[in-house]
Amino acid sequence: MSRAVLSLGSNLGDRLGFLELALDAVRPALVAVSSVYETKAWGVEDQPDFLNAVCVVDDPERDHWAWLRTGQAAERAAGRVRELRWGPRTLDVDVVTVDGVTSDDPELLLPHPGTPDRASVLVPWAEIEPAAVLPGHGPIAGLLAARPADEIATVRRTDLALR
Repeated sequence: MSRAVLSLGSNLGDRLGFLELALDAVRPALVAVSSVYETKAWGVEDQPDFLNAVCVVDDPERDHWAWLRTGQAAERAAGRVRELRWGPRTLDVDVVTVDGVTSDDPELLLPHPGTPDRASVLVPWAEIEPAAVLPGHGPIAGLLAARPADEIATVRRTDLALR
């Protein structure tokens, strides 16, 4: 069994459509998907707001590398171009965690190193798996509680829905 948590984000073009494209890439393995949230960009802040969601997927045939390749294929299908680190993008699919696997391979760091500090991932993940634990960091509820309230307030649930 290979259960993974994937973080989805888009801030260019048809943002909701690109999140849907990512879900289509994992749909047979889809267990749960969060609501859609809108968040300010970080890193490079002078760019459009993101739509974000988190999904849980499960497929006994896929390991952590297969989840990475699936996400990368969805990004390519969305026309993602990697020009600027943390820059605008049509689609970003991050592998947050896979069955507690840890990896220090530069191509696939697991768990995803930014997760403990990103309310844009923790808020939607907590919505669908409130008791989840991020390996090496503890319960996501505790990680979320440690984030500043003003940061959490910037993760705004939208009326948009993923199908």
